[in-house]
Amino acid sequence: MTVVSDTSAINYLLLTGETDILPQLYGGVTLAPEVVRELSAVLSPALVRRWAQAPPAWVQIGAVPLPATLSSIDPALDRGEREAIALAVELDADLILMDDAQGRKEAKRLGLEHTGTLGILLAASKLHLVDLSDAIRRLRQSGFFVSDAVVRRVLDLGR
Repeated sequence: MTVVSDTSAINYLLLTGETDILPQLYGGVTLAPEVVRELSAVLSPALVRRWAQAPPAWVQIGAVPLPATLSSIDPALDRGEREAIALAVELDADLILMDDAQGRKEAKRLGLEHTGTLGILLAASKLHLVDLSDAIRRLRQSGFFVSDAVVRRVLDLGR
């Protein structure tokens, strides 16, 4: 299974201590070079920067997407989202991990299957890899914004 991730899913799974579910769910994840740069940025939490400087073996760093592919992606998206989507297109990825609503809309326009951090946690809970309500609590504590209504829907799906 080929899975590409944007910055947010990796960032929040690191902050909640749940990145180990990614290889269990998907075998591995590919990151665009810009995503690695974003995770390594000075403003990123120290834990995230350290991880990005020495990612685990299940993480692959993809090549910089071709200019022609990048130019077909909505220029309103940030560089990391654009590179992640372009890389997913070039790799014919099975899934892209992305939380940004505009990014997900663009991924869908290009025929890419997508899920976000909550979807990852929900899938992991169905395999008994995480306690969904506890993981969502930690996710919210990490600064991830999600409405109470969405949390209720996800918890209902996890039952």
